Amino acid sequence: MGILSRFKDIMASNINALLDKVEDPEKMIDQYLRNAESDLGKVKAETASVMAEESRAKRVLEENKAEIDKMQSYAVKAVEAGNDNDAREFLAKKKQLEEKQASLQQTYDLAAANANKMKQMHDKLVNDINELNSKRDSLKAKIAVAKTQEKMNKISEKIGNAGHSVSNFDSLEAKIDKRLDEANAMAELNNTSSTVDDLAAKYDAPNTSAVDDELAALKASLGK
Repeated sequence: MGILSRFKDIMASNINALLDKVEDPEKMIDQYLRNAESDLGKVKAETASVMAEESRAKRVLEENKAEIDKMQSYAVKAVEAGNDNDAREFLAKKKQLEEKQASLQQTYDLAAANANKMKQMHDKLVNDINELNSKRDSLKAKIAVAKTQEKMNKISEKIGNAGHSVSNFDSLEAKIDKRLDEANAMAELNNTSSTVDDLAAKYDAPNTSAVDDELAALKASLGK
């Protein structure tokens, strides 16, 4: 019964644990589904074969039991007819059949147990496939939401960076305004200094009033 050992993991599989262990659950589920659906056909064929073996073993067992009952019936009839020798023959045959019955019962019990295991694995595999299909749809929906959230996070990050850039521009503008104010102040100071210098030069010019007075006196003495 190699098929039993081959699909032993199906009986022990835990889908939730499987999903927790993989980095890409969606791909893992798709792969597991492909494997499970491929195995399902093989499990069905093997289950049918094991169930057929169970039916055959049961039929042989029942036929042997019927033969035992038949030998018992013939032995009774032989005794009633007064044929003890014939009765002994029927009872001897019955004894042989009863010994065979124990072996046939063991064969049937084993075949029935194997058939039951195969049916359990078949049903478990069908349920797993249905559950995985349901989980795959749910998982894909969650992944879509997660991708949308990631995009939103990136957009939010860009907006945050833009805000930081605006803050930098504000700081640069403040520095430019400061330099402009300083330049204007310096220009104003330079203009003030020039005006004072010009005014001072007016008073620093040579005094020509005395010369003018002397020239007028000279002209008066000459009758000019």
